[in-house]
Formats: sequence, C-alpha cells, structure tokens
Amino acid sequence: MVYAWIAQGESSASLGWVWFLVGILIGGPLGALALRVLIGMSIGKAKAEAAGIVETAEIKAKAEKQERELQLEKELRARRDELEKEIDESRKEIREAERRLDKRETQFDKREASIERDQAKLDESTRRLEEREREIESKHSKVEQTLNEQRDKLLTIAGLSADDAKSEVLRRIEDESRLEAAKIVRKVGEEAEAESREKATEILVHAVQRFSTEVTADSTVRSVQIPSDDMKGRIIGREGRNIRAIEKATGVDIIVDDTPGVIVVSCFDKIRQAIAVTALQRLIKDGRMHPTRIEEVVEKVRTEIEQEVVKKGKEAEIEVNLRGLHPKISEAMGKLHYRTSFGQNVLRHSIEVAFFSQIIADQLGLDGAIARRAGFLHDIGKAMDHEQEGGHPAIGMAFAKQHGEKEPILNVIGGHHGDIPSTTFYTPIVMAADAISSARPGARRESMERYIQRLNELQDIALGEPGVDEAYAIQAGREVRVMVDAKKISDDEAYFVADRIAKRVSTEMTFPGEIRVTVLRETRAVEIAR
Repeated sequence: MVYAWIAQGESSASLGWVWFLVGILIGGPLGALALRVLIGMSIGKAKAEAAGIVETAEIKAKAEKQERELQLEKELRARRDELEKEIDESRKEIREAERRLDKRETQFDKREASIERDQAKLDESTRRLEEREREIESKHSKVEQTLNEQRDKLLTIAGLSADDAKSEVLRRIEDESRLEAAKIVRKVGEEAEAESREKATEILVHAVQRFSTEVTADSTVRSVQIPSDDMKGRIIGREGRNIRAIEKATGVDIIVDDTPGVIVVSCFDKIRQAIAVTALQRLIKDGRMHPTRIEEVVEKVRTEIEQEVVKKGKEAEIEVNLRGLHPKISEAMGKLHYRTSFGQNVLRHSIEVAFFSQIIADQLGLDGAIARRAGFLHDIGKAMDHEQEGGHPAIGMAFAKQHGEKEPILNVIGGHHGDIPSTTFYTPIVMAADAISSARPGARRESMERYIQRLNELQDIALGEPGVDEAYAIQAGREVRVMVDAKKISDDEAYFVADRIAKRVSTEMTFPGEIRVTVLRETRAVEIAR
C-alpha cells in the first residue's frame, strides 16, 4: 500500500507540474494581452488628461491674454488722459504766457508813449532854456552896457579914476548880490525846513508814541542818613581808624561835618560810591563799627554790587532783545545803572535810545536791529571814562572794538556827539534818539550854577555877533531871543545871523536836547509933532 501511495503521489505531482506548464503556456499570452489592454487604456486616459490640461491651459492663457489686454488698454487710457491733461496744462501756460506778453506789450506801448511825451516835454524845456539863455545873454549885455555907462558918468561927474570907479561898481554889485543870495537862502531854507520839520516831526512823534515810559530824574546816592550825631563819632572811631578803614576799603572820601543827621560820600567812581553807601548803611544798622567788621561788610557788599552789575547788564540785554554781546560789554552796560547824567540814569537812557533808534530806523526803511544795538551801546564809554583819559565816545569806541563790535556800531559810539564824521545813516539816527531821550520833560536836571552859566553863555554868544543889540535866554535855556539893529541888519540878513549864532552854540556849548535861536528885527518910525 505504501508503494501504491508513493506511486500515486508521484503521479499527482507530475500532473501538477503539467498543469502549471499548461497554465503558463495559456496565461502568458492572455497576460500579455491583458497588459497591452491595460497599457492602452492608461495611454488613452493619459492622452485624455493631457488634452484636458492643454485645453484648460489654452482657456487660462486666453483669459490671461484678455486680462492683460484689458490692463494694457486701461494703462494706455490712463496714459492718454495724463498726456491730454499735460497738453491742457501746457496750453493754459502758453495762453497765460501769451496773456502776459500781451500785457507787457501794452505796458511797453504805454511806456513808449510816456517816453515820447517826456521827450516832447524835454524838448520844450530845452527850447525854453535856450530862450532863457538868450534872454540872460541879452540882459547880461544890457548890464555890461549899463555898467559902462555908469562908469563913464562916474568918471565924468566925480572925476574918479578907472580903478576907483571899478571898485565902487563892484561894491554895489556885491551888495546887490549879497541881498539876492540872502533872499534865495531864506526861501530855500524856509522850504527845506518846512518839509524836513514836517517829516521829522512825523517820525519822532511816531517813535515817542510807540515807546512811552515814565520819566524820572534819578541820581546816585551821595549822603547817608544817621540816627543821631553820636553815630558820627562811632563812624570816625578812635583816632579816626574807622573812617580811614572805610575810605581805604572803598576808595571814597567820607565827609563828616556839622550837618545834622547826614554824612556825605564823595567819589567819581559811582560803583565805589554805591559800595561805600550800602556798606555804611549796613554798619549803621548793625551797630558794630571796627576795622575788621568794616572790611568784612565792604567785601560782602562789593561782591553783591558786582553780581548786581552783571545782573543789570543781562536784564538790559534781554529787555532790548540783543544777542551775541560780549560778557565784558554786558558787564560794562550793567555799570551804567550806577551812572547818572544830569540826574538821568544812563542805563535807562541807553535802553530808551535803543528803542527810539529802532523805531526811527524802521520808519526810514533801515535795519531796526542794527539801530537798536547801536543805540543801546552808544554811551558805553561812560562806564569807564572816569578811569581813562579822553571823552566817553572815543573810550567806548575803543572798548567796543576790542570786544568784537563792528561797523556801523563803532561809528555810532564814536560819532554820536560829532567827534568823528558819520559814515553811516545810523549815527544821525542815534543822535536824534539820544536828543529825544535826554530832552523829554523831566528826564534830566542840572545844578543851579550850571544852569545860570549856560544861560550866560547863550546870551554872550548872541551878543558877540555884529549888529546885535540885545539877547535873552528864555524857556529854561531852550531858546535865545536876539534883537538886532534894523539899520545894520536886513530881514534877509537876519537869517545869516541866526545861522551863525546856532553854529557857535552847537560848537562852543554842551547841552541836552536842542536850543532854538530866534532873531527879531524891528523898524521904528519916530516923528515929533509940534
């Protein structure tokens, strides 16, 4: 059985291999056929997909092309609109240019017509001048003929020589010419004075109205009140050591006399005087009076005054709105707070002159900032004129130049009193502003002796002129009335007398503001009835 099973198994295995080979032989072609079919189907599907993709791409490309064409059309339309707008603007500009050209051409035509009219007037004036010249030549010939006739008559009647007759004729001509010249000077002077006075009054009134401040006459303190006469002994000290210590520390002179309740401080330097007065006031209030204490108080007061000087200079600089001032210049201006001129505080005076100068310069079309700076610094020399030789204009000019100031500021400082020629319009402007500030009612005051001396000088100058009979100073020395001899001085010659007196007053005297010279001529006819 075993062998039978083995034999049966072997036969089954052989049959399997047979079927396997049969399957291979039959399935190979079928598989190849199936594979070909599958490959064909895949290729067809791929072709269909490719065709779809191509069609989609073509549709998309067409859409993008249409969109691009629309975009290009929009850009072209916008560009065309811009070009049309630019063309319209260019046309407008061309039309505006043509309009301006037409207007200018019209103006040129009018100007040409005006020039032609002016030329006609000029020709007419030339013709008249030629006629006038011929008339003058004719009159000149007649005058020569008349002179010759007069010379012949003089020679015949008076028996004069030719030289004597010539001298007599020349004298008569000189008198007549002088009289004619006086009339012309009078007429021209009246017209110029009226016009200039009106314009100057307008400018000055405008300046004063725009800058109006309280006018107070200030003076540096020179006396110190003391509670009792016993304090005088304490100020003097044992063997005078206290008063010597004060004078040595401050550099002033202390005058203790019989005047009750007062001691006097005398010094040319107003800063030192202010230090001495303040220190004395503190020492009197404190009650302690000995050399060591005096030195301590004076030194403390000196420091405070120096700080006050710098402060006053800075405050004035800010008030006048100036920039770029050298610190030394600012300090010097602060010292003017302690300086007075005829009772007027010089620092306040400088501030007033600064604003007056600016207003006047603005009215005249000049630079107000330069005028304001020049007016503020014009009296800076007064801060150190007690320390150096010379007048304050020259001292101030050198000091300002040393610390960086340039023209025209230097010319204003040096020439505001006429010490040097004016090289800029700002110098006479500051001179006018200086006169306005100092001549305002109550701005300045002077001693009775100086006042009487000025009146006498005015009258003496006027009486020194030939033909003057009497002279009186009036209006507190602001005007001098001059009476002339009517037989020696004519109406027209009176103007020459007034002019000479005014020039002498300006040259020989020093005074604040201005002085009016009025010349009066009176003819009196006297007859006696019998």
